[in-house]
Amino acid sequence: MKCKICNKNIIGRSDKIFCSIRCKNYYHTNLRRVTSLEVKEINSILHRNRSILLEIMGKRVIQLQVKRLELEKKKFQFKYHTHFHINIHGKMYHHVYDFAWMEFSDDEVLIVRRRSKPNTKVYDILK
Repeated sequence: MKCKICNKNIIGRSDKIFCSIRCKNYYHTNLRRVTSLEVKEINSILHRNRSILLEIMGKRVIQLQVKRLELEKKKFQFKYHTHFHINIHGKMYHHVYDFAWMEFSDDEVLIVRRRSKPNTKVYDILK
């Protein structure tokens, strides 16, 4: 069998894919670098989307209906979200972390903030 990086013959176990620690480290370092660049760009968009929703909603509002144009003016990118949920009425909510939005029509959007569990403390979550 040949090394995945340098094509040298591999000596040892039959399931080895690298001839040395150096080749193995080179492979994983470059894999992390490529992954990091992609993730960084998408995370930046997701954080920006969340910031826009927070700015519109404020700190205390749980639910708000806004014009789609208002989100578009702030450069909200609708195709980027962390997950989605379809409720019992068949309506799809797109989530960005702790916020969600649902499109009513071409020009109306409902924004909802996920409620945190009462009396939940950070150290309870980390257990």
